[in-house]
Amino acid sequence: MTNRERINAVLHYQPYDRLPIVHFGFWRETLQKWAQEGHVTAEEAEKWHDGNIYDVAISKKLGFDCNWSCQFGANTHLFPGFEQRVVREFPDGSRHVLNWEGVIELDVPGAVSIRSEIEHTLKDRASWEEHYKWRLEWSEQRITDAWVRISDTEYLQWKNGGMEWLKNNQRDFFLGIWSGSFYGNFRNIVGVENSAYMMIDDEPLFDEILDVYGDLAYRNVEYILTRVGGVFDFAHMWEDICFKTGPLVAPDVFRKKVGPHYRKVTDLLRKYGIDIVSIDCDGCIDALVPIWLENGVNTMFPIEVGTWGASIKPWREKYGRELRGVGGMNKVVFARDRAAIDEEVERLRPLVDLGGYIPCPDHRIPPDAKWELVRYYCDRMHQVFG
Repeated sequence: MTNRERINAVLHYQPYDRLPIVHFGFWRETLQKWAQEGHVTAEEAEKWHDGNIYDVAISKKLGFDCNWSCQFGANTHLFPGFEQRVVREFPDGSRHVLNWEGVIELDVPGAVSIRSEIEHTLKDRASWEEHYKWRLEWSEQRITDAWVRISDTEYLQWKNGGMEWLKNNQRDFFLGIWSGSFYGNFRNIVGVENSAYMMIDDEPLFDEILDVYGDLAYRNVEYILTRVGGVFDFAHMWEDICFKTGPLVAPDVFRKKVGPHYRKVTDLLRKYGIDIVSIDCDGCIDALVPIWLENGVNTMFPIEVGTWGASIKPWREKYGRELRGVGGMNKVVFARDRAAIDEEVERLRPLVDLGGYIPCPDHRIPPDAKWELVRYYCDRMHQVFG
């Protein structure tokens, strides 16, 4: 079986010859460390991206079958983005920097975590109209400028043959259609706190922004599917709207305001036979899981274990086999020892037995991960689930 066939079989509760061993990429600092240690080349570390030829090469060295995050899709962001620039510099070397989403962030030398947000360009309807709304208009260029992966070593631009290759549907890897973000991108440009205030202080603007993002996602998916058909193995969306104790948006608001946009897109996907729809959301997502399921999103990813112990098991017990999962492997063991790896693999055994579930590190592999332990994990997974 190919990896494409294996993943499809697992997520549809069908027989398969062995479990596919998948990952979700790496921190850039991880690859830089591994390059210094001689495990990957400097070129691989510098040019790595989800699903590209360098990702394939690194995956093979470690023993992974593939990266889950391999999708074709259109631009669902600000188009064009803001011109990034330094707004203010400080004696300690830190800076306030305007990013491509119009957010001023604190840039601290040597820091690799998410930057603190200082100020947002989007404050009200006037700033929305002036700086954002026109940047979220749909155009064919959002699709025709995109590149399609056609093999482990080749990409084609949509307008230079990529569309025709997709129509031929000849591949042995699992390929998704990127289907956008319905709240996460909005949260990014306005901020968590400001989004909560806007929901109350200016509900019409709140609704309009969500509608614009929802319409953009739908039009992108519609344009692609009407031209190549249902050739994709799955659809994928992104939000990242939860933290360790729950969501960053009230579930009732999410159900009412965002749920219909999910349903519109997932109905379109199923019209073309795409019945696996995954959502990428970190944090404790329990309160949002039923809303996603209600609206056609059936595969949770990356099931971040965190301090709250996320697992597919209680969700499966509550929602049944309609709920699938990819993720849920606690990546922190990559910094420990072989005993920790063995214990984690054993913890995954009964979860795999549930069916419809593929273990995957629950985020990008971090800089404290030891190369030899990641390789050992892949070896153990092949031994146990082969």
